[in-house]
Amino acid sequence: MEKKLKEIMPILGIEKDCVVSKQGDVTVAFEVTLPELFTLSDQEYETLHQTFIKAIKVLPRQCVFHKQDWFCEDRVKADFETEGSFLARSSERFFMDRPFLNHSCYIMLTKKPQGRKAGSSLLSNLIRSSIVPQESVKPKVLQEFFDAASQFCRILEDSGFISLRRLTSDELAGTDDHAGLIERYMNLQPGGEGVYLNDINFQDGIRVGDKYCQLYTLADAADLPSHCGSRINYDKFSTERTKFSVGFASVLGQLLPCNHLYNQFIFIEDPQKTMKQLESKRLRLQSLSAYSRENAIARDATNDFLNEAISQQRLPVRAHFNVLVWTEEKERLKDLKNLVSSALAQMDAVPKHEVDGAPQIHWAGIPGNGGDFPLNDTFDTFAEQACCFLNLETNYRSSISPFGLRFGDRLTGRPVHTDLWQEPMERGLTSNRNLFCLSGSGGGKSFLTNHIVRSYCEQGTHVLIVDVGHSYNITCGLMKGYYFTYDEHNPIKFNPFFIKAGETLDTEKKESIKTLLLALWKRSDENFNRSEYVALSNALQLYYNRLKERPDLFPCFDTFYEFLQSDYIDVLKAEQVKEKDFDVTNFLYVLRPYYKGGEFDFLLNATENLDLLDQKFLVFELDNIKDHPILFPVVTITIMQTFIEKMRKLKGVRKMIVIEEAWKAIAREGMAEYIKYLFKTVRKFAGSVGLVTQEIEDIISSDIIKQAIINNADVKILLDQSKYQNKFDLIQQMLGITEKQKAEILSLNKSPEPGRRYKELWVGLGSSYSKVYRLEVSRQEYFTYTSDQKEKLRVLEAVEKFGGDYRKAIEYVASQSEK
Repeated sequence: MEKKLKEIMPILGIEKDCVVSKQGDVTVAFEVTLPELFTLSDQEYETLHQTFIKAIKVLPRQCVFHKQDWFCEDRVKADFETEGSFLARSSERFFMDRPFLNHSCYIMLTKKPQGRKAGSSLLSNLIRSSIVPQESVKPKVLQEFFDAASQFCRILEDSGFISLRRLTSDELAGTDDHAGLIERYMNLQPGGEGVYLNDINFQDGIRVGDKYCQLYTLADAADLPSHCGSRINYDKFSTERTKFSVGFASVLGQLLPCNHLYNQFIFIEDPQKTMKQLESKRLRLQSLSAYSRENAIARDATNDFLNEAISQQRLPVRAHFNVLVWTEEKERLKDLKNLVSSALAQMDAVPKHEVDGAPQIHWAGIPGNGGDFPLNDTFDTFAEQACCFLNLETNYRSSISPFGLRFGDRLTGRPVHTDLWQEPMERGLTSNRNLFCLSGSGGGKSFLTNHIVRSYCEQGTHVLIVDVGHSYNITCGLMKGYYFTYDEHNPIKFNPFFIKAGETLDTEKKESIKTLLLALWKRSDENFNRSEYVALSNALQLYYNRLKERPDLFPCFDTFYEFLQSDYIDVLKAEQVKEKDFDVTNFLYVLRPYYKGGEFDFLLNATENLDLLDQKFLVFELDNIKDHPILFPVVTITIMQTFIEKMRKLKGVRKMIVIEEAWKAIAREGMAEYIKYLFKTVRKFAGSVGLVTQEIEDIISSDIIKQAIINNADVKILLDQSKYQNKFDLIQQMLGITEKQKAEILSLNKSPEPGRRYKELWVGLGSSYSKVYRLEVSRQEYFTYTSDQKEKLRVLEAVEKFGGDYRKAIEYVASQSEK
């Protein structure tokens, strides 16, 4: 029999952001933001669970708590309107249409008027011919309800895990072009965009428009798990040494991969009346216990329930939980049934496919109609047990910060915008931007670091990388950066003397050149005296004055050396500077190898790649010179002075120095104090230092790393630690990792999604916040970041083929790999 919706619609209207039903029920609704999936510890689950219990206990009698979680299949939408780089756009194409579950959560609190008849399947307003409006809640009682609802919200928000936002009248009822929550539920419409109507058919199951629905319930105490709690172990991510936790009901939430609604009802009745009814039930069972063992068991269970309620001051409630799944393909219903049955079986619950009572239960799920829920489909329990079945988690959220990089949701790989730099400091999670990255060989450290520095550089960050192993040459070429490396045919070249036309020699520049010259002149165990320092300072000042007078002179070491030979010797003689105060002859002799014709005449006389201050992407590759007694000290001093110059001169500009395995060589050459200085002071200059390593023993044995770096690196990234499982206790102690974080780290790459090529990484911000992400990239990004020698050679050969165009080369290799 067909009925018009307006005749049986239980909602009378929306008044002052409240849903008013025709039975006189008043409902306030909230949009809820939950913690992210896979981020809570055992203790945090228990804390959140206890918070819900406290919040529900403040609700008045004749109140219904209705929590409705929507999990709707969605696809990633690409953003091609925003201008982005070549790799950013390739990433948009790669993730376009990636499927994931979109989650939204609502809590409805309903106050029933005094004397309202309890709902049942036989008296549901769905099967009445019409509904006569009843008297609503009295104003005084209504105000008490609003006060309790406010207190309910405050308790949840004070936990720090949850935020709530009151839904407005338009969000509940909808507008001319946007569907409200009630209309969305009636149409099973995931988003509110557009307004349309669907027929609802209950003759053969539930059909809403072209959607075929099934309803599964937890409504009978006999079907419930024998034990419940705030959390359960998630075997996919657990190891022999660690247990990975998810919420007890998470298998009915994000972990159920289909379109579904998870409705959670808790009914707060009159506790005294409930106890009285149960006492009467116990007496009846007592009198019948002699005739049936089942009656005796039920009597004992009722007696235990009453004893616990009185002795431990429990709040008796009635509860009901159901999962509504839907699909537009009827043949998928069997698959959905298997999915839900499997999920309920993981909770040790008996799945019940609701058929006869499904229409009434579904109808009572209309936001604001919870007061008409059929109580014959509920079970008696305590608030503590009922709250175990609440969904406590949502999917990963993107940072609202405009600055950051793209990682992936751990569950589906959906791209998530992540800010490791500014937002964590604003939230008080970190006090600096320094980064420490640890992984075994082949764990993906360089691949990840390429992704980080490329993303940061495209957003205006100046990046300087110190590397051993040629991991960044393709990224550097694509970013049009300067790549400093050494081979016999193309030796490494710098020009610390160069300044732009029109600029003057400032103190920073002068000090950096003096430091370099003294390092070249004196051995590490030799000291210089004050007069030598003053003489070099005067020489530099006079040299740059000469450059102003002679525009034809090119600033470099050769012209400086010639200036000393010709002009400055005369100055020293005129000022009667004695040899013991400054031995210019010795100075010229020691530095003669760096002058033209000398063994290292290439080193300080570069004529290209001169502007290191304004160049955004610099790579210093030390592989071939890390053991060279002359070249290595010069290069390390140049690196040090270049980054310090960027720190002090580029005000308001983000800058980052990344030291890969080269830190071991640098620390050995007396730059340990420089590294310590950087880690402690770089945050004051909007900067970050990143250290990337794979050797645990080196970290543990180095006081520099342990004390100066780890203590001042609030952003910690760990990749695959499977090689270190037996040594992980040392890493845990060294990095101050909690037991929850240990479980997260050891779960990395435990259960990869079939058909996807990615690695997982653990990110720890400060001491308390951590999360596991996917690092999944497009083919273009992959061939930019890869450290596989064979694949790098393919790209570099293509670069030559396309005349040095890295973008075309990467596109070509990526397209060839797809064939």
